[in-house]
Amino acid sequence: QVQLVESGGGLVQAGGSLRLSCAASGIIFRANAFRVNAMGWYRQAPGKQRELVATMTRDGSTNYADSVKGRFTISRDNAKNTVYLEMNSLKPEDTAVYYCNADLYQGAVYKYTYWGQGTQVTVSS
Repeated sequence: QVQLVESGGGLVQAGGSLRLSCAASGIIFRANAFRVNAMGWYRQAPGKQRELVATMTRDGSTNYADSVKGRFTISRDNAKNTVYLEMNSLKPEDTAVYYCNADLYQGAVYKYTYWGQGTQVTVSS
């Protein structure tokens, strides 16, 4: 069982910054054949569908939504199976519940995508 625990959300004024963290843990990591590949962040605003914010593969390749390019930075610590999202120049439209996810592989075989419980980010104008 893999668990993703997010932290770092909160209330911030427009133009401010927040840093989200998401740590993956679970007994499955004791088995060397299993590893986390891509990790990422998604968000869901009230009344809207969940959308991609940023993802990062294990080797460091990144992908960002156009709306956050130049403002948000994703990073990760593979040894800790932790992914971070540095959010700068926040706007009210960034207000949403932010979810992290992680793709679990066994060797080269994709097994499952795990999701965190979400953390609220609220940007006031």
